[in-house]
Amino acid sequence: MSIDRQPYLNNIMNRFKANVTVAKGSLENEIYISTNTDNLEDICTYIHKTFQAPLSSMVCNDERSLNKNFTIYYVFSLPDKDLFFIVYVPISEQSPNFPSITPYIPAAHWYEREIKDMFGLEPVGHPDPYTLVLHGNMPENTYPLRKDFHTNTRLPHLESKLPFARVNGEGVFEIPVGPIHAGIIEPGHFRFSAVGDTILYLDAKLFFTHKGTEKLFEAMPYTKALFLAERICGVCAASHATGYCQAIEKVADIEIPPRAKFIRTIILELERLYNHIGDVGNVCVGASFLMCGSHGFRIREYLQQLNETICGNRYLRGMITIGGVRFDINNDLKRHILGLLNRVKTDFKELTEIMSKSSSFLDRVETTGRLSLEHARGLGVVGVPARASGICRDTRINHPYAAYSEVDFDIPVYYDEGDVWARIKVRIDEVYQSISIIEQCFHKMPEGSLKTSTKELPPYKQALSYVESPRGEDIYWIMTAPNNMLFRYKVRSPSFCNWPSIPYTIPGNIVPDFPLINKSFELCYSCTDL
Repeated sequence: MSIDRQPYLNNIMNRFKANVTVAKGSLENEIYISTNTDNLEDICTYIHKTFQAPLSSMVCNDERSLNKNFTIYYVFSLPDKDLFFIVYVPISEQSPNFPSITPYIPAAHWYEREIKDMFGLEPVGHPDPYTLVLHGNMPENTYPLRKDFHTNTRLPHLESKLPFARVNGEGVFEIPVGPIHAGIIEPGHFRFSAVGDTILYLDAKLFFTHKGTEKLFEAMPYTKALFLAERICGVCAASHATGYCQAIEKVADIEIPPRAKFIRTIILELERLYNHIGDVGNVCVGASFLMCGSHGFRIREYLQQLNETICGNRYLRGMITIGGVRFDINNDLKRHILGLLNRVKTDFKELTEIMSKSSSFLDRVETTGRLSLEHARGLGVVGVPARASGICRDTRINHPYAAYSEVDFDIPVYYDEGDVWARIKVRIDEVYQSISIIEQCFHKMPEGSLKTSTKELPPYKQALSYVESPRGEDIYWIMTAPNNMLFRYKVRSPSFCNWPSIPYTIPGNIVPDFPLINKSFELCYSCTDL
């Protein structure tokens, strides 16, 4: 699809004149805008408000070996035009600070704190400049994503107290939960301030198991790094693999075969199916509706067994590869998939009818954990929670990839609800949309090869990649290095965007409803704590 970028370029150049330099990105839907710290706030705010462009990601890159500076990239998305503005600004090592845009664009809140922790650059004017990732338990002046920090560095563990906001008043007490939980989940600490059963305030602390994933990418050849990308998250393996492969394919100018595009789309929708159906079951368990929870897990099991039939494992690892896909879907397998999807459709419809007719279940989920449109938009919420709060945004339509531009489907949006039930209904609707997409792909998929040969990577080339995973929009930014290595690979997961919205959904709800609210977002610790 051809994009007329010139009106946007003219608008920005006329507004800021000599204060910006505009350059083309790797693809025609990327516009890079260079500026300085004096004009950063004005330019970012102007793009965000004038073009209604949400902040999709922020990337810090240690480029001191190239130009003696750090560089921060601000990625803004124009969903209606399949266009990205990437504003970038150099930050000198001698003056390691930059103006915070959080007061104007709240979605920058966590990005700026992460940059402070991992690169040592101070966001001046940030309203909440506490540590995010490091917890204050590392030696001073230790910045893990700087190039002079080596992956085999062993650091002493320092004792420190985490800052928590306190709510004072008669009858107010604190309930600490975690970081170790009863379920088989990763660690997170939640501190509730409550009066009786009613929650007044929630303070959450994550990043207990930081793995250094983005640092590991810098030490791997690009072909080997695919295996790391697949393992960022256990249940979004295909999404992360697709995002990584698309980034490599863009910088290396690799065009994948048409058949591979359709197979990728089928695999991504199968991943969405087993996640969404499992998530619906999880919410039922959170509401103590165990019968429906068990039915959800039963249907998910059908799909995970299907995954193993397709590619040899239950989580769709190893299917997506650079240049295409590894395995074909022949006619016998096609008939098996379509037959199973008919069974899934029938069983899932029965499950959702039981849920929607249960007054006790609806009493738990309706009006519970509401996220307003204002908060969802301001915080840059993506995926199911965004659509349940009235934001019509889906990367498959806004920035099409794979074969999504060749199939028809709708985005389910609930404009004035934003509660647990709305988030369930979005998933229910998307299950049927995913089945329709898979059926269309089989109808339209051409014959042909599965994979294009890989190429040498040009050094220091940049590109964006994006995927709508089951949890929402993943954004990836890549910069290559010489000798087929990666200089930087930034992963922005949907959970990183959505975790900050949880405290806004809690006040006024009762303590037993927190697990239910949390499950309705289905946030991932692993995708966040890279």
